[in-house]
Amino acid sequence: MIDSAQAWFLSLGTNYGVNPWIFGAIYVGAIPFFLLSIAWLVRRARAGRSIVAPAMLAGFFFVSAYLYLAIAGRNIPVWVWLFLTLLVAWGAFTTIRDTRARVAAARIDGDPSVTRDDETP
Repeated sequence: MIDSAQAWFLSLGTNYGVNPWIFGAIYVGAIPFFLLSIAWLVRRARAGRSIVAPAMLAGFFFVSAYLYLAIAGRNIPVWVWLFLTLLVAWGAFTTIRDTRARVAAARIDGDPSVTRDDETP
């Protein structure tokens, strides 16, 4: 059963022109770079500096495997693109929400004149 599942999985790469091992390597390999970009973004926001570069890098690492799919893939079904659009939109929403919370917490922790009671809901 595992052999047939693996054969099916690898055949998807042949059908659509995408090497699943490369896709997986990009997907997993981008995770530490994404997390480092978010940490860099929070540090820069805490310091009151521009967050454009770390935000752009985080966005690139977030979608890097899908960029590979868009460049190397061919005849990808429309439902896959719709699913990926929803997946990326949800991921972006939650990442932005969590990053904003981290930046707000970092600013409060870094400013002794602000207490958590001063936060507005």
